[in-house]
Amino acid sequence: MHIDSELYQRVLGEELRKLRRRRGWTRKELNQHLQSDISLQTLATYELGTRQCSVFRLVELCLAMDELPQDLLARVHQRVFTDEPGKVRLDLAQIVADRRAELFPLRRWAEDRLRQPGTPREVQLDKAAVERMAELCGLTAPELLALLHGLAPPGGLDPGGGGEL
Repeated sequence: MHIDSELYQRVLGEELRKLRRRRGWTRKELNQHLQSDISLQTLATYELGTRQCSVFRLVELCLAMDELPQDLLARVHQRVFTDEPGKVRLDLAQIVADRRAELFPLRRWAEDRLRQPGTPREVQLDKAAVERMAELCGLTAPELLALLHGLAPPGGLDPGGGGEL
């Protein structure tokens, strides 16, 4: 199994940020509950997934927020490695970056989704959503899936790439 380290770090950061926000804390407030002296910039880079977090630091962050580290990691693992049956996982930022004309309606939709606060970078679409998106793009669902195959996060589309949903 291939592990996409950038994806894993980003998802871990999103989960840490959600956990902190659920407690209603700012980064400064979280920092006050830690036993180590960590800069607010370092906390921000953990939440953005741009800096790797040591195991000790991850445990420290989790315990400060009354979260078992294994529960946090289970959520990260679920998001990174498991798709719901019958759904396609898409990376909205990659769709926005793709400039193919036939994906213009999908690109606009992805841009709108990313502007909404708290929207995850990755989403899962069911068969009906894929069919509707394909219709908006003037494509069949298998054609759209074939175009998206190169943009999918690991495990996002069926392994054969045939577009079956």
